Amino acid sequence: MNADLLASPIGLVAAAIALTVVLVGISTLFWGLFRLFTVPGVVFHEFAHKQACDLVGVPVLEVAYFRVGNPPGYVRHGHPERYRESFVVSVAPFLVNTLAAFAAFLGLAVLLEGIGEIRTASLGTIVAALALGWLGLSVGMHAFPSTGDANTLWNRSRAEWRRSPRVLLGVPFVVVIYVANLLSWLWADLLYAAGLFAVAAWVVGLGAV
Repeated sequence: MNADLLASPIGLVAAAIALTVVLVGISTLFWGLFRLFTVPGVVFHEFAHKQACDLVGVPVLEVAYFRVGNPPGYVRHGHPERYRESFVVSVAPFLVNTLAAFAAFLGLAVLLEGIGEIRTASLGTIVAALALGWLGLSVGMHAFPSTGDANTLWNRSRAEWRRSPRVLLGVPFVVVIYVANLLSWLWADLLYAAGLFAVAAWVVGLGAV
């Protein structure tokens, strides 16, 4: 009877619904765990926006360094008067997160170079290495500005390029931001963070014979 039920249209629909619910649940759980894993990256990203606003004199209206929701963090600020102010505020997370992630990966590479074999490493050293790896990976994955930042720069470039052609110099950065966010579905942000670790390992000479 069970086989007959599964073979019926109602049974097939019920099975499809059950499978969909399971897949959505797994996807939601995975996405939630990913958000928690990358909390430091979100905090660094929004902190960079906030500090950039303070640096160029753009008033900050509201800040959420991390929250459960979409987006996971944000900085609401006033409208920058000049293009360069918009550029600094938009690009700041890329510079800050890249430098912070690279510093963490440098520390990790130095630790790994000094450990030699994992079996001989102390518990404190292993914990420190894991913490630095987590920090570098999570911060590096949130280095790229959002599409909202790219939209801001693009709109200002279109509006101001006739009276100030220099704003066109920012267009390549806008294109890179759009492409990076598009490729994030292919884990381009993870590959970028891994690339930072590779550079840090090369600088330290990790694994060199």
